[in-house]
Amino acid sequence: MSDIKKMYTTILGDSFPMEMTVSFDGQTLVYRKRTWGIPQEDGSVDERGLRYGENPDQEAALYELVNGNLMLGDCKFIEPGNSLVSGITVDDMLQFGKHPGKINLTDVDNGLNIIKYLIDKPAAVILKHNNPCGAAIGDNLADAYNKANRVDRIAAFGGAVIMSRPVDTDTAELMSKNYLEVVCAPEFEDGTLEILAKAKNLRVIRMDGINRLADFEKFRYVDFKSLIDGGIIVQQSAVNSIRSVDDLKPATATWKGQEYACQRQPTQKELDDMIFGWAVEHGVTSNSVIYVKDGCTTGIGTGEQDRVGVAEIAVHKAYVKYADITCFDKFGIPYADLALEVAQGKRKRADLADIDNTVKEERAGLPGSVMISDAFFPFRDAADVGIREGITAILQAGGSMRDYASIEACNEADPQVAMMFTGQRSFKH
Repeated sequence: MSDIKKMYTTILGDSFPMEMTVSFDGQTLVYRKRTWGIPQEDGSVDERGLRYGENPDQEAALYELVNGNLMLGDCKFIEPGNSLVSGITVDDMLQFGKHPGKINLTDVDNGLNIIKYLIDKPAAVILKHNNPCGAAIGDNLADAYNKANRVDRIAAFGGAVIMSRPVDTDTAELMSKNYLEVVCAPEFEDGTLEILAKAKNLRVIRMDGINRLADFEKFRYVDFKSLIDGGIIVQQSAVNSIRSVDDLKPATATWKGQEYACQRQPTQKELDDMIFGWAVEHGVTSNSVIYVKDGCTTGIGTGEQDRVGVAEIAVHKAYVKYADITCFDKFGIPYADLALEVAQGKRKRADLADIDNTVKEERAGLPGSVMISDAFFPFRDAADVGIREGITAILQAGGSMRDYASIEACNEADPQVAMMFTGQRSFKH
């Protein structure tokens, strides 16, 4: 067992060069490998790059764009001097824990990808394996973090937290109660590092660039996908163009000469949740469906092959996570531990039944949520999944031949459900 554990604490090192260049028909981009000299317990300094890649037996390297400008067609790509994750220095690592691995940094990067659309509010995103497990805006940072954490306390274990505001002591105290891998924020106020230092392996990253994240909304970068045969697919990075209510479109459709329109219009609260939810959706692996309410995710379904399936999975996860936080609030233990103790005869079966009944009665907090889909509904079945759980509005891309069927589902619901289109797909693979 000790050898298996050692696998995760060993730094591979890497064989990648210190500099990399990519040429686009005479336009050259120059990248420099990022390494960090981290002090060791014996007083030495260990100068290395990434700890390892996605798995402990994969070498990996992080490169920062340091020179070159790229213009392809009408698209001017991001220029050097705008580094975020690739620009992290040793001084930015306020608490080292250990050298970061690839997953740590890609989680931070995707958190920034979401937070950049929420930068005008106190916001927190908790990520695990490059997907958000909880995201929220709040009256203050502690409120935002607490709501995001309560969405999925289970998945947040060992997660990365990215925040839009400097961390204060209230937020630090809340985070210190969890096991986290990474905490990233624009600044950390006096007294917060002492609180977070209770977790010695926690990586605490100060990233001043978060303060100018709004500038990154329209930046494009070259998105590379390497193929098994050594080939590469390149594309422009995605841009979220749904930034206000004015960017939304009414849900209308024509089918066999008949016009269809969603009869109920969304409230301001639902519109606000649509804009918030679409920002979060921008960082969720496709196919995906998420549910949001009051500026907070209530269920997140990721990476499925069919849309109705991911809508159902998001509901299932909402129920499981709601049961866990309800149990934790009442008994101070996870739902799984309560179920085990009941099975072992250490607790009354009525305790478990009480939690189950509460979750069933409150329907996992889903009633009043807005359902967000990263692409159109090919059939009405996905919309029906959300409607059965009490959602009050839907935001989807629109553009399906059967948009009329989803509109009918909203109009037939009792009470009726509002729906809007984005006119934009938000796939992420």
